[in-house]
Amino acid sequence: MALFLLLSIGMKRIAIIDDEPSARLVLKGLVEDAGHKVVAEGENGVDAVNACRQTSPDLVIMDVRMPVKDGIEAAMEITRFFPAPIMLLTASDDEETIMRAVAAGAMAYLVKPVRAEDLVPAIEFACARFSELKELREENIGLKTALDSRKVVEKAKGLLMEKERLTENEAFARLRKISMDKRKSMAEIAEVIILALDNEKR
Repeated sequence: MALFLLLSIGMKRIAIIDDEPSARLVLKGLVEDAGHKVVAEGENGVDAVNACRQTSPDLVIMDVRMPVKDGIEAAMEITRFFPAPIMLLTASDDEETIMRAVAAGAMAYLVKPVRAEDLVPAIEFACARFSELKELREENIGLKTALDSRKVVEKAKGLLMEKERLTENEAFARLRKISMDKRKSMAEIAEVIILALDNEKR
């Protein structure tokens, strides 16, 4: 089971953050036994943020209750500047803690003490879920960019139809030809045309 999961997600560079040295030591052993590499350790949320800035881990495994800055506060800060999958460790699985963990951007959580049979699939789940969400975000950005480009082309086409008394097909063909001649996207050409024609109207 562990070997299959390791092959499916590959070796991960992991940061371990827990204010209990003994818990960190046990967790480090479990992570390394699973074939992953521990690239940073820390004992509070500030250490977690610094570890992400300095080592860019593939996964952060972090306790919820810690001094200085707790795991949930650190998770919120990390997800703002360094998107990475975060697994939170909690001594209890009460609903409020779980909801806070989800709101902070945690991809998974485990109840302490952590067992090897729970850790390996949790790492798999956290990394897979993070990848899926990342792909969805990129897809949404791509769709928004395509929609914005279409709006710009439609506006430029309308201005050409009005100024040059062209049909819709003729205006589109004009934009496409200029785009091909200049080796630029139709959206880039459309923006130039909109700027030029808008300036003429002023």
